[in-house]
Amino acid sequence: MEPLHFSFIIPVYNRPDEIGELLESFGKLKGDFNYSICIVEDGSTIPSYDIIKQYGQLDISYYVKENSGPGDSRNYGMSRASGNYFIILDSDVLLPEDYLQIVHASLTETYTDCYGGPDAAHASFSKLQKAINFAMTSFITTGGIRGGKESKKFQPRSFNMGLSKKAFEASGGFGSIHPGEDPDLALRLTKLGFKTQLIKNAYVYHKRRISWRKFYQQVYKFGLVRPILNLWHPTSERLVFWLPTLFSLGFVLGIILLVFNMEWLMYIYILYILVAFIVALASSKSLIIAGLSVMAIFIQFFGYGYGFLKSTVAIKFLKVDPRKRFPKLFFKHVQ
Repeated sequence: MEPLHFSFIIPVYNRPDEIGELLESFGKLKGDFNYSICIVEDGSTIPSYDIIKQYGQLDISYYVKENSGPGDSRNYGMSRASGNYFIILDSDVLLPEDYLQIVHASLTETYTDCYGGPDAAHASFSKLQKAINFAMTSFITTGGIRGGKESKKFQPRSFNMGLSKKAFEASGGFGSIHPGEDPDLALRLTKLGFKTQLIKNAYVYHKRRISWRKFYQQVYKFGLVRPILNLWHPTSERLVFWLPTLFSLGFVLGIILLVFNMEWLMYIYILYILVAFIVALASSKSLIIAGLSVMAIFIQFFGYGYGFLKSTVAIKFLKVDPRKRFPKLFFKHVQ
């Protein structure tokens, strides 16, 4: 294995303050490592240049292009970056001080051409951010698919993802779909014979500046995308993807059964809510965050479940072209 030269690839869209906070965390990284930073302004109307130029001590390349989505912007950055191993981050994350030490040590010990790490909530995050983080990362909600459990076929997420230059060139990088461009890339890499791994301790603090409405829209799109990925990669289809839809339909059925004095189904949901509340309380030490976490779980399940059902009906049963049915999920490429 040749010496690792990391290039961080960070697309940004109208969020200069986030870039400032992220670059501030770069200045606190421990270890003497060879790395550069490539920031791609994806058609922003609120540019980040004035913020970025304040961090002249960092090796930063800054590019401005028309809007073509985060996946294409990452490809744009990787095709211009100087490193041989790319680390892809979202603009709304913060790096722990030992991030590069952990990544470098893991790749040195067990090299793979692609890795992913989990996300976590920083102590400074708001109660809403911590609740949404719980819903997105807890084993009792997402089952650990975002880095909560070990997996030999881990599919990294692009908020915290490593990709070798060799794998990028072989795969062509991210596709035009968004969201869903990261599992699509991971599945294509597997088909090409590249290995992935989870570096469990290489977490980032994922800030998620988000409201309940935006959170619903996000998970709804996640639900829309999954049947499209199943269409493109049939071997990736799993029954577990139906769980949010079944959870949502079951809850509605439970309410209907209450009208007929049939309470048994709602007792199951009450038990799950209690377990989720207790787990969230144990991890957050806050009654408010625990309560918000339960709300976040329901928004997540109902949003994803509805999107998944809607997309499945359109694609699997009506045989509609997903690009025509859901055009907003696809971006045009920029050279």
